[in-house]
Amino acid sequence: MRVIPSLGEFEQTVLLAILRVGENAYGVTIRAEIAACTDREPAPGALYTTLDRLEDKGLVSSSMGDPTPERGGRAKRYFKVTAAGIAAVARAQRSYQRLLRGLRLPGVSHA
Repeated sequence: MRVIPSLGEFEQTVLLAILRVGENAYGVTIRAEIAACTDREPAPGALYTTLDRLEDKGLVSSSMGDPTPERGGRAKRYFKVTAAGIAAVARAQRSYQRLLRGLRLPGVSHA
């Protein structure tokens, strides 16, 4: 039985952004999705450090696209959430939902 790793808040944010972006998930599109959904602009270094850590944990996989002239001949590194990554983010979200169940947050109509 494989242990599902626990996730930090930013790790969850990154996994969810990759899932939202889909097949075109690379650094720029992931950052843009995070910014659009959270009003948070992660630094590129923080994002790539997190992506590397998630890949080391087996929660995302990456592949290189073809080099493009627009990028000076550099290739994009695309990311995909693995089955283990989906399980980890689902587990984390269930935990948050259980913590919120029946809780009233002052000044918040719903959480």
